[in-house]
Amino acid sequence: MNPLIAEYLGTFILILMGTGVCANSSLNETFAKGADWVLISFGWGLGVFLGVIVAGPSSGAHLNPAVTIGLAVAGNFAWADAPLYILSQLLGAMSGAFLTWLLFADHYNKTADAGTIKGTFCTSPAIKNTPRNLLSEVVGTFVLIFVVLLIAGPEFKADGMGEVTMGLGSVGALPVALLVVAIGMSLGGLTGYAINPARDLGPRIVHFLVPIKTKGASDWGYAWIPVVGPVTGAVIAALVYLVVI
Repeated sequence: MNPLIAEYLGTFILILMGTGVCANSSLNETFAKGADWVLISFGWGLGVFLGVIVAGPSSGAHLNPAVTIGLAVAGNFAWADAPLYILSQLLGAMSGAFLTWLLFADHYNKTADAGTIKGTFCTSPAIKNTPRNLLSEVVGTFVLIFVVLLIAGPEFKADGMGEVTMGLGSVGALPVALLVVAIGMSLGGLTGYAINPARDLGPRIVHFLVPIKTKGASDWGYAWIPVVGPVTGAVIAALVYLVVI
């Protein structure tokens, strides 16, 4: 598969599953209405699992501009390829969120609370405190990128077998999925753990565009935090990786 198509499709499936679990557990008159944070955390983690399976063999399954930037800073990915990877991820995220809206349109129109509706598309802080909200995204993404670099980077040599590379395209799907579940369960309650600029920005754009009776504002004043925070966390993680590894 072309790597850019792989990034698009992998991110599309990730966001479809992730925004889908949010819509399924939050919107009125779905069978899963009222499901808890554990379901949401696993929904996002398994969305990552599926996305990595789809994109891993062809693109390395970044599925996240912060991963692309972190790998580039660490010297594991070419900077020249980063812009098109990021564009593919953003378009995939928008497509996944749009399909979620299309599937759940009746339930969106039966849900009156604008905050609940927006929460199925993009993130927001549980308590608004800009420095701590930003720090939450930085720390969550630091954990994500630092561990991803450890999964993607090492090469092990076994006697008589040459080099066996352990990377995102081979054994990475399940560890990265569990990593996202862990971040969601431990840190996600602060800001909804975007930890991925495309995951937040793409669906936020879709929220702004699609017709929903009571959707309210898209909160563009907050939108920079789930972009700047993850990128900052990714750069810090890559620099720490270079120093200690």
